[in-house]
Amino acid sequence: MAAPTLAERALELIRIPSVIGNEQAIADFVEAWARKHYAAAEILRVSHSLVIGNRSDPRPALALVGHLDTVPVGASPNPPRIEGDRLFGLGSSDMKGSLAVMMALAESLPRSALPVNLLLVFYEREEGPFLESGLGPLFAAAPELTKLEFAIAMEPTDGAVQVGCVGSLHARLDFKGQAAHSARPWQGKNAIHAAAGVLSELAARERVSVVVEGHTFFEVMSATLAKGGRARNVVPDAFEVNVNYRFAPGKSLEAAKQDVRSLVKDRCEVTFTDLAPSGRLCGANRYFQALEKRTGRASEAKQAWTDVARFSELGVDAVNYGPGETAMAHQVNESASIAALSHAFDVLNDVLRRGMETAHAGR
Repeated sequence: MAAPTLAERALELIRIPSVIGNEQAIADFVEAWARKHYAAAEILRVSHSLVIGNRSDPRPALALVGHLDTVPVGASPNPPRIEGDRLFGLGSSDMKGSLAVMMALAESLPRSALPVNLLLVFYEREEGPFLESGLGPLFAAAPELTKLEFAIAMEPTDGAVQVGCVGSLHARLDFKGQAAHSARPWQGKNAIHAAAGVLSELAARERVSVVVEGHTFFEVMSATLAKGGRARNVVPDAFEVNVNYRFAPGKSLEAAKQDVRSLVKDRCEVTFTDLAPSGRLCGANRYFQALEKRTGRASEAKQAWTDVARFSELGVDAVNYGPGETAMAHQVNESASIAALSHAFDVLNDVLRRGMETAHAGR
């Protein structure tokens, strides 16, 4: 499909605000689009998430998966627009360009003649806590998704196939102290100072390389939020730090929690607030192999969390592949290459028409 056509579709989607928690308008738009191209029985909507396609088709099922939400609006304006060969606006890379590609593929492919049954999954609340994602209710309403042969999460990957994903754990560290007048700090215990040792160790902590099936993932642990103190002349009696730990595929959530406990020891209370598992790799999957071959590039490790992990929990092979740029995701000046949209369309179009047929024949 021509790059300008894809860019205009993506721009139309970017112009629909869909900050996490406010996805109704864009879900309505996608549903209205689907009703022009699919039978009513092929459209399942749960809240502001949709599964589109014939879920009872006997062919091996493959899904293209994209989230409808964006992160909150940045401090600086980034109006939706096209400038030269780039598309600008919130969600341009993560991931409304991908949504445009998904919709264009559904319109142009001979869906009934493909060797696979193509399903489209559009869902809400990806950018928030693991348990709030719209994918969970979709899986409950459409158990056919648990039987997919392959899923492609169309996250920003710079046009490479990115395999697996790191797990993500958030923990709240509560440091306790005793309030006192800041003129007489010896009469209390400063909770912020009590965190110095843990924070110092976090600052000095090097990334840990973990090789999984020939791909290098990095385990990193960072303080990302801090809160404490009630007045500038009072020694604080409480201080709270949020720690985010990203860990490699193959490590369990319990092992990841133990890594945090080992760092903290007995210096504060630890409460785990969000637990998202890692995503496994699927190098032996023929559909993955066909996709990687068509890109002409070696696959890469996904150094971020994606819903590949959620599919992994269900035993579904999944990878990340999309036209968005990883460096642009969540940026205040987010933009995307228009040529990359067209390239992703061409890759998936070829793979779905021919590459997947070859994979299916070899099963």
